[in-house]
Amino acid sequence: MLIKILLLSAALGFCIPASIGFCHMFQLESYKPREYNNWVADKGSGQVFYIVLMSLVYFLMGTFILVLNPVVRIAGIVLLLLFIGMGVYYFIKFRIRNGKTPLKYTWRIRRLIITLCILFLIMAVISLLVSVSIMGVFMLILPFTIVIANLINTPVEEGIKKKYFNEAKDKIAARDDLIKVGITGSYGKTSTKFILGTILSEKYDVLVPPSSYNTPMGLTRVIREQLTDAHQVFLAEMGAKNIGDIEELVELVHPKYGIITSVGPQHLESFGTIENVAATKYELIEGLPKDGVAFFPDDHGITREMYERTELKKVLFSTDGDADVRAENIRLTKDGCEFDVVTASGRFPVKTELLGVHNVQNILGCIAIAIELGLSEEEIERGVKKIKPVEHRLQLIKGGGGVTVIDDAFNSNPAGSRMAIDVIASFDGRKIVVTPGMIELGEIEEEENGKFGRYMADKVDFVYLVGPKQTVPIHNGLLEGGFPEENIKVVNSLNDASEAMKTMLRPGDIVLFENDLPDNYNEG
Repeated sequence: MLIKILLLSAALGFCIPASIGFCHMFQLESYKPREYNNWVADKGSGQVFYIVLMSLVYFLMGTFILVLNPVVRIAGIVLLLLFIGMGVYYFIKFRIRNGKTPLKYTWRIRRLIITLCILFLIMAVISLLVSVSIMGVFMLILPFTIVIANLINTPVEEGIKKKYFNEAKDKIAARDDLIKVGITGSYGKTSTKFILGTILSEKYDVLVPPSSYNTPMGLTRVIREQLTDAHQVFLAEMGAKNIGDIEELVELVHPKYGIITSVGPQHLESFGTIENVAATKYELIEGLPKDGVAFFPDDHGITREMYERTELKKVLFSTDGDADVRAENIRLTKDGCEFDVVTASGRFPVKTELLGVHNVQNILGCIAIAIELGLSEEEIERGVKKIKPVEHRLQLIKGGGGVTVIDDAFNSNPAGSRMAIDVIASFDGRKIVVTPGMIELGEIEEEENGKFGRYMADKVDFVYLVGPKQTVPIHNGLLEGGFPEENIKVVNSLNDASEAMKTMLRPGDIVLFENDLPDNYNEG
């Protein structure tokens, strides 16, 4: 009996810590079983294969070590040592290296871990009563025990979620005086949120949720914990990966004003088509009240069509054509940009330290909202001048040794990536790009990464590709664009790229970090 308990303890000593690693991935995939299962099948396949090997070793060990024959028993002991060694190696090999988003021990994660521990204990008891080697069979489903535990916890989690959601909904609904603005788009929504918050703060007390708080539970938490009677404006960034996600957020906030920053091929793995993306973003406009106001950028395509069919009061803004609010005389420099804001009532100049023409468009949209909310030209000019770059979004950093760094790590879309290349191309000095490419673009992912490689081929001098597998399309695109192969370096991780650059950087160089994959996509 003691030997059996020791063997099962070894199994639990591996399963419980390993399952916490899978919990991390489940959290990064927003607790969605389908997305998590896709990760297991793709990025987690190496771990699954290794766990299968460990399960086989454990099954044989559990069978051999209890046999009376001393030779067979010795073989079982050897397998036990092998199992322990494989377990140690597993945690070395498959830990999240250079993790950017650590596991957050929220109450939901704690409840999930408790349920997992109970499941493993039940498996251990069954193995103890039947055959200790059966635990090896149970280990085969280790990556999917998280899904099972989540299913068990679902009634509790849904009840808690509904309770908090309704509390937040009632709290914000009670504020008839509160100006509520919904912000959504394939990209640019976080930047727009902070830009708008800065400008409107010249006149109002504005509550701007933190950068990643764009989900029902994220906004619920902000409303419950941060919204006070002193706040006059609430900005709600609305993220989505599936049809209906924006509709749920509109139900929570009930904004009167809504802005769509863009519609593009983002999250196509979950949306399927660009039409589904557009329909989901338009859920914001459909949820506005009859006296609401909708704001659209003129992309001469999807968002223009949205503007045309909207029957509410609406405002079109543009950097390259006729619109209700438009930019003229745009002057882009390495220190930011200046332009004239033109409306039906006149024009006025603004200046910002933000880089890139796409930020001009984001600012224009925010100016359009500010005008609707009664800010004067002077207040708008002051607000625009105070705008600071959002962290990891074309953020200009003065590095050591005379090197300039452009941190665009949170960008991950075709249009934004091209704009980032245009920004670095405007600088003097050697231009170096570090990128793992773009993700979640569905069937067009390989094509778009290839285009990205071709686009920067004649604009930069050196490229560090992070991830040997996922950057193949960029590598091929660079070569097709005539980029010298000797100036392409393929590395396993961002840290490897940083180490490799130490020996070649010199004063005057400009380094663009373009997109940094989340931990659940990182090859390194």
